[in-house]
Amino acid sequence: MKGVVELFTSQGCSSCPPADAALKKLVDEGEVVALAYHVDYWNYLGWADTLASKENTERQYAYARMLGRYGVYTPQAILNGRDHANGADLPAIRNRLALMDEKGKGLSVPVDASIGGDEISIKVGAGKGRANVVVVYFDRARVVKVEKGENSGKEIAYWHAVRDIQTIGMWEGKPAEFTLPASVLIEGQGNSGCAVLLQSMKDKETPGAIIGAATVLAGPQGKL
Repeated sequence: MKGVVELFTSQGCSSCPPADAALKKLVDEGEVVALAYHVDYWNYLGWADTLASKENTERQYAYARMLGRYGVYTPQAILNGRDHANGADLPAIRNRLALMDEKGKGLSVPVDASIGGDEISIKVGAGKGRANVVVVYFDRARVVKVEKGENSGKEIAYWHAVRDIQTIGMWEGKPAEFTLPASVLIEGQGNSGCAVLLQSMKDKETPGAIIGAATVLAGPQGKL
């Protein structure tokens, strides 16, 4: 994988559909871990985002603290947990990920995740430092007809929409293995997936750099 792109988006934001489409391109290319976090702070405009959660909003504000920013915006793409860009600007996203990789700020620790039988096997290689092993569960595809607000009347496709985040363990520089029941991907009847992020923390509440990542999809596709 060449990096991790975390898009913060909203069904109630008129600037977001181009970013949602850009994320779809990244998903199709398969070279980055691409995730969409729907936030709830635009709900007051008249449409409650059907995929939003307060936890997604809290993650974006945590990134704002990490970046030294006072506010948040949509569409915002967080890159490798280190930098941000407009979520609709694919050239900027790709360029910044490439620069990070050149400067040793890319995905430097190998992470492999795959489904076998009734288990999801996660293997993390060796590297420097320590990090949380974070699993981000998502719906692979959703089509939503927005009936109110800035995008009223539009039918919009959303990809890799995050529905839950869970920290399953710690990695401390040595090779490590983790196992999850494959049943965690049953929800959505084949429309589910999860990303494994190896993410350092700036403090207890503030996420930091992502140094390794992998994606697993439910169904016959198995590992991405």
